[in-house]
Amino acid sequence: MSTSTSTVFDRLTGGSQLRSLLIDAATAARSGSVTHAWLFTGAPGSGRTVAARALAAGLVCTSEVPGCGECQACRTALAGNHPDVELIQPQELTTGVKFARDVVEKAHTLPTSAPWRVVIFEDADRMTESASNVLLKSVEEPPSRTVFMLCAPSTHPRDILPTIVSRCRHVYVPVPSNDDVAALLVAEGGVSEHDAALAAAASVGHIGRARHLAHNIVAQQRRAQVLGLAELIYHGDLAFQEVGVLFTKIEAEVDQRLEPIEASEKEKLQTAMGGGMKGKRVASLRSSLNAAEKELEATHKKRRTRQKRDALDLALVDFAGIYRDALITATGAGIGLTHPDMEGLSREIASRHPAEAIVTCIDAIMKTRELFGQNVRPVVALDSMVGRIRLALGVR
Repeated sequence: MSTSTSTVFDRLTGGSQLRSLLIDAATAARSGSVTHAWLFTGAPGSGRTVAARALAAGLVCTSEVPGCGECQACRTALAGNHPDVELIQPQELTTGVKFARDVVEKAHTLPTSAPWRVVIFEDADRMTESASNVLLKSVEEPPSRTVFMLCAPSTHPRDILPTIVSRCRHVYVPVPSNDDVAALLVAEGGVSEHDAALAAAASVGHIGRARHLAHNIVAQQRRAQVLGLAELIYHGDLAFQEVGVLFTKIEAEVDQRLEPIEASEKEKLQTAMGGGMKGKRVASLRSSLNAAEKELEATHKKRRTRQKRDALDLALVDFAGIYRDALITATGAGIGLTHPDMEGLSREIASRHPAEAIVTCIDAIMKTRELFGQNVRPVVALDSMVGRIRLALGVR
């Protein structure tokens, strides 16, 4: 067995046990022995989808060594454009029966060039119970050449149906250390060791966020804006004004990012349903097209809602990090800081307030994150958060 670091498995950060398990599975598949349903669990950003894609590459690899990382099959599988590797990425807050049926339909498509048809389903925990039951039937009796790979935070019933768990081979992907994430970013190129270490610490082991933060100037500016809010807490109404600005910017950025995607999807729908046709069939087609466009608009609205909530949630994770750092300093915990470049601010907070008050600040932020999923207007929740933090710190 090759030990070259160019293999898809050697690039994983989940440890030698995880790599060995996936290598053995890809090797066994060469003789037709393969588990048809997998469940990859781990905290968001741990790399559970990365691990699933690595196994998928190993299954479709055309080299003598499964998952070589160099053949066209491996490269396209990792890039997301291999014809026999289907990556399902839900874009809404929840996924229903129709979505699950689409997944099942894709799973029943025969492979075109590879020995296996691989269906990777991200965020499987977002399925409704009805959708889970639809998927369960295919997981129980999958097509002979199809391999399901579901990704979820855990095997807890709130995340995934127990009957689905019982029919899958479970693979736990641990959260990588900051050093592992930083090393990965440096190995990928374009990031200095200093910037990689900062991105890894600020992202708390979330590989995707660390990569985005290291390479995206807008993300870096957003982080600085969010962390600066901890200073504005002490300056009258400025913190209230700032969370309003933050919310408006996040909404605008999501809208701007999704507009061209939505326009392209609408154009494809119109083309597929003969939107430009003329003649006797136009009237009947128009009715069907209008119905389809309304359904697409509803999908777009749900997608925007999810992405705006996700962006706000990530901002609050960053914000909570500065108070976590202050608590570490106040208690002398002696563990790494989330925002080492903002150590001066976290030390100032620690010097001005007792640990109990800092804990109350963290609780206020966590409560606000929960409110985002309870149909509370985000700007109202943010204002309330600022008020509770000011009260906890005795700011007038």
